[in-house]
Amino acid sequence: MSFPQLIAPRELRGSIDAFVDHLVTDYADTLSELSRPLLLALNWLEGVLRQSPWWAIVLAVVGIAWLVSRRVGLALGMGALLCGIGLLGLWDAGMQTLSLMIMATLLSVLIGIPMGIAMARIDWLRAIMRPVLDVMQTMPSFVYLIPVVMLFGLGKIPAIIATVIYAVPPLIRLTDLGIRLVDQEVLEASRAFGANPRQQLFGVQLPLALPNIMAGINQTTMMALSMVVIASMIGARGLGYEVLLGINRLEVGRGLLAGLAIVVLAVLFDRITQSYGQRVRVGGQR
Repeated sequence: MSFPQLIAPRELRGSIDAFVDHLVTDYADTLSELSRPLLLALNWLEGVLRQSPWWAIVLAVVGIAWLVSRRVGLALGMGALLCGIGLLGLWDAGMQTLSLMIMATLLSVLIGIPMGIAMARIDWLRAIMRPVLDVMQTMPSFVYLIPVVMLFGLGKIPAIIATVIYAVPPLIRLTDLGIRLVDQEVLEASRAFGANPRQQLFGVQLPLALPNIMAGINQTTMMALSMVVIASMIGARGLGYEVLLGINRLEVGRGLLAGLAIVVLAVLFDRITQSYGQRVRVGGQR
């Protein structure tokens, strides 16, 4: 016995399609123009990474790893891992993916941290955003790829937007959590010394919440990397495109090597962000 149809599915789908068609007809050109600066920034970053000497990129990664960890072994290990991408013959594709990841992470930070701060300070906003974040994290990515591609077409911009939508929720949640976990006695002491709300936020709450925020950035980068193969389906080049070619052509070696290169980038992002988070946590405990 079939379930009674209280809502006509065809009409519901039709209304959703009509709404998206309306957005595409009226706002697609405007959105494309608004996204042009982002595309230019991404193309510039990709050009810098692809045209720079490989050894300069490796030295930059080694320097960043040492600055955040103060561990020579870790820094040299990160440089060796990055060289592994070149040894696999995937240096250019790796730099394309790296530029996409850096841009997606920067956008996630610019969106996620302010939103997490707002959720921590406004209870009704938190009540609204929690189910929205649940949907963003659990909705299959292919579902929201459809309207993004319709609005922006194929290319790097829809890939960036889809990646940010999928990757930003952990950063929002952990920023909110970190600020809410700040000891109330510390806040009362800061108020007793005459700190206003803005001074409390930037002088007390954010520094104490920084370990949680760094954990959120770590999770965001990992989730963004998991989107590189899907992003390749809508026009983003890089390592994900190599995996997609391996699938289409049934070339196991191509797919496996590109997958290993993605793992290398994941380890790089993970170790660097974790090392900085650990330093911040140790410094806060002192």
